[in-house]
Amino acid sequence: MPVDRLVCLGLSYRTAPVELRQQLGGLVPSADRCPAVQELVPLSTCYRVELYAHMAPNVPNARATLVEMLAAAHDVDRDALDDHLYVFTGDEAVRHLYGVACGLDSLVLGETEILGQVGGALEAADGAGTAGPVLRLLFESAVRAGRRARAETRIGASPATASTMGLALARETLGDLRGCRVLVVGLGPVGLQALKALRSQGVTQIGVANRSRRLADEAAATAGGRAFGLDELRVALAWADVVVSATGAPETVIGRDDVAAALAERPERPLVLIDLAVPRDVDPAAGRVPGARVFDVDDLRAGLDSAAAARAREVPRVEAVVAGEAARFARRRRELDVEPSVTDLRRRADAIRERELERTLRHLGDVDPETARHLRHLSESLVNKLLHEPTARLREKAGEGEADELLPAFRELFGLPQRGS
Repeated sequence: MPVDRLVCLGLSYRTAPVELRQQLGGLVPSADRCPAVQELVPLSTCYRVELYAHMAPNVPNARATLVEMLAAAHDVDRDALDDHLYVFTGDEAVRHLYGVACGLDSLVLGETEILGQVGGALEAADGAGTAGPVLRLLFESAVRAGRRARAETRIGASPATASTMGLALARETLGDLRGCRVLVVGLGPVGLQALKALRSQGVTQIGVANRSRRLADEAAATAGGRAFGLDELRVALAWADVVVSATGAPETVIGRDDVAAALAERPERPLVLIDLAVPRDVDPAAGRVPGARVFDVDDLRAGLDSAAAARAREVPRVEAVVAGEAARFARRRRELDVEPSVTDLRRRADAIRERELERTLRHLGDVDPETARHLRHLSESLVNKLLHEPTARLREKAGEGEADELLPAFRELFGLPQRGS
């Protein structure tokens, strides 16, 4: 089977706006509607939506087929998709998925969450009945590559993100945050990341403020915290000890007067504001209000750059892991090509064994069950031992890329009808 039957179609934070990614991430197209697709595994995260497919033989334009399928499933204009899509086939698709699983293609180099999402994508496709032997092998090997990368290199060390670095600055100012009230403003990817970091650090007094009060209520319920609308921002600021703000607003959300009004209500407690937004969420003048301390992305950059540089030095070692696992996959992938012939041979041998065993038992007449069981075991053992060597050699030669020459002869020698391509 030609390797380019393996196709990855995707959009990521590098190629498409979040609105389009969200639109495509909520639904899973059905392979049943497209006979050209034999296997399908969608991978959807905050930062990417990808479709991995193993196509039927002789599909003239796999990319166009998949784009049409995706556009129809999500009711999206095909031209809009074409402007943002990237496509990998064959070995490129394999290396791309391994890079994703290892954290090489993440917004934050080396992040670990994506590895669980890759494994979860395979589980979901298995549950939906769209995964098959090729994509199952691919995703299982990608997870193995990701685990090896994190076990054998330091690509996942110092997993600094903007939110974790911002919280580290807050700790330097206020000490242990577990007794503090922390307000997260905005529920985009960075805001959600901040909520996750707060829970992992044991912070229990969490507030959420968002333009959509419904989303704030949902996020607060998940975090076990308190929800605010942006129209309640001054109340929220007066409540908080730390504010992590990461909205997508084009102008500042938290002004100097907002901070001054909040601190006037609780002058005995300082207020630390971590502005992770670009453009800014917090008016820089707010930092001049007595009792207020404002940090922005420039304050975080040194820590982020240092952590990123340490992980970047590990990239060549991770790429070596990817290359090794890709070669291993290619070998196993070629071995899969001969499995139907191995199955055919074993079925034929089993049918012959059963006929001969039944004939022998009839000839022997009244045979006790224990003797019949031993005879059955003997027949099975003989067949397994006789077939082990030729089938193992066939798989070995297939892994070395010699199946095309050997397979027709193998089938002819064992009296198996030739399979179509």
